[in-house]
Amino acid sequence: MRTRVLLTTAAILLPLTACSATPEPDAKSAPRSAGFPYTVTNCGVKTTYKAPPERAVTMNQHATEVLLELGLEDRLAGTAYLDDKVLPKYAKAYASRPVLAKEYPSYEKLLAANPDFVYGGYPSAFAAGDGRSREALAKSGINSRLNIEGCAKKPVTMADVYREVREAGATFGVRDRAEKWVRAARAELARTAEKAKGKRKASVFVYDSGDKTAFTAGGRGIGNDIIERAGGRNVMADLDKSFADASWETVVDRRPEVILIYDYGATTVAQKKKRLLTDPALKDVPAIRNKRFAVLPLSDVVLGVRAPGAVEKLAEQLP
Repeated sequence: MRTRVLLTTAAILLPLTACSATPEPDAKSAPRSAGFPYTVTNCGVKTTYKAPPERAVTMNQHATEVLLELGLEDRLAGTAYLDDKVLPKYAKAYASRPVLAKEYPSYEKLLAANPDFVYGGYPSAFAAGDGRSREALAKSGINSRLNIEGCAKKPVTMADVYREVREAGATFGVRDRAEKWVRAARAELARTAEKAKGKRKASVFVYDSGDKTAFTAGGRGIGNDIIERAGGRNVMADLDKSFADASWETVVDRRPEVILIYDYGATTVAQKKKRLLTDPALKDVPAIRNKRFAVLPLSDVVLGVRAPGAVEKLAEQLP
C-alpha cells in the first residue's frame, strides 16, 4: 500500500497550529500524523482514522506480534491470550506491557484499560455473547480490527499476510516499517523457494487435535499456503475452511506421507504422536508406517508475521 501524504490536510493544519496555544509536536510524534485521515474496510467494517491509535489492546498472539514487529509497544495499553511464548526478539517489549487476562478479558476489564483501538486475531476476540462485539466497542468510541484470516471468503495466501501488516502499519502511521517487513519477508520466502526447487511435493496431513474425528487444516487458511510453499501438498486442501473436522477414514484413504502436528495447548506433541501411532486404523498410512512427522507451533500457522519463517521451518522437515 503506497504512502499518501495529504498535502491539503497539511495546508489546513498549518494555520491552525500557528494560532493555537498547543505546543508544536516534537520530532518523534510528528511523523505519526502523516497519511491521515486513513480509511480502511476490515472484515466488513469501514473505519476512518483521523490519527493513529495511542492506546491499543491486542487479543491473540498473531495480533500482538504484528504490532510488536512494527515497533509499537509504546502504544500497547494491554495484551491478552497467547498460544505460546512470543518470539525471543519480542520478549522484552512484550514484558513491558500489561497483560489484561490469560485468555480474553471481560468487557469491563477491557474498557478499564481505556483503549482507543482493539486488535483481535480470531473472531472469538469479538464474541458478541461476551459483550466484546465490534459494534459494542464502536458504541464506546473504540475502533477495532480483526485479522483478515478471521473473515476470509476465499483461500488466504502470503499476499494477505502482506496486506495485514501493511494495513496495521497504515493504521498506526508506520507504513515505512510495514514495507520494510514485507521486503524482508519476500526475500526470506524467495530463499526458501530456491532451496525447494525441483523437490517432489510430499503429501501432508495436518493433525491439530481430535479423537473421534481429526481436526485439521483445510484449504482456506494460511496453513495451506505454508504447506504448498514449503514443498508439500495438503491432503485436506479441498475442505473450504481454515480449520475443519475430517473423518479418520478420509485420512486413511488419502495416504499422507507426512503428518504435520500443530503444537499448542495442554496436549503435548508426544501425546499426539502416541495417539496417532497406536491407532490400529492408521497403521497402513505411510506417515504412520514410516513415523514421519513434522511439528510447528500453532502461532506459526496463523496469518501473522511468523508465517514466512514457518515455510522454511516446515521445508526443513519435509522429505
